[in-house]
Amino acid sequence: MEETRRARKKRQTRELLVRTAFRLFKEQGYERTTIAQISAEADIATKTFFNYFSSKEDLVFTDAERYYELTLDVIKGRRPGERMADLLLRTCELSLSAGYLAEGPFSADPELTDVYRNLVATVPSVQAKGLHVMFDSQRKIADAFVAAFPGEIDRLTALAAVGALMGAVGAIGLVSLEMGHSEEEFLATMRRAVDLVMHGLDTL
Repeated sequence: MEETRRARKKRQTRELLVRTAFRLFKEQGYERTTIAQISAEADIATKTFFNYFSSKEDLVFTDAERYYELTLDVIKGRRPGERMADLLLRTCELSLSAGYLAEGPFSADPELTDVYRNLVATVPSVQAKGLHVMFDSQRKIADAFVAAFPGEIDRLTALAAVGALMGAVGAIGLVSLEMGHSEEEFLATMRRAVDLVMHGLDTL
């Protein structure tokens, strides 16, 4: 469906706020950057900022919802006879190939990618927001698995499986970022984590 003028304007404003914020994060640090500064640099009213984001932390994870929607689409498209473990692996591979965990919303901009990686690795409030985003997505993804396997798995089983994989990937990914791994090293580490967990989930 073609993007409307209003939707395009909203998307452009959102992108402007994100890029402006990350530029300021890079120049003066995350803690010293205020929402009022971001708004002023983007030439919008501060109250308009809150039409798009509830906080600076929310802004950092601006694209998370879009990637989770892609994951949910994969689950809804379960192949005939596909086991949960195999479908779970496909959803995880999608997240890794999309690059969001390593790069954030800036896959085409190495400088801003570095800012994102540093924030996730070093800023406690950003890390806390990341955990909240991950836990929320786990519930949504688990519910999608229950719907994709009617009568085959219950919600607790789905939550345990999804939590095991996403928890391992999230924890190991954070350590990889803290260690300053390159994107290639990061992805290799993540895939190693996936392989280890999938051995335990292969009975599903």
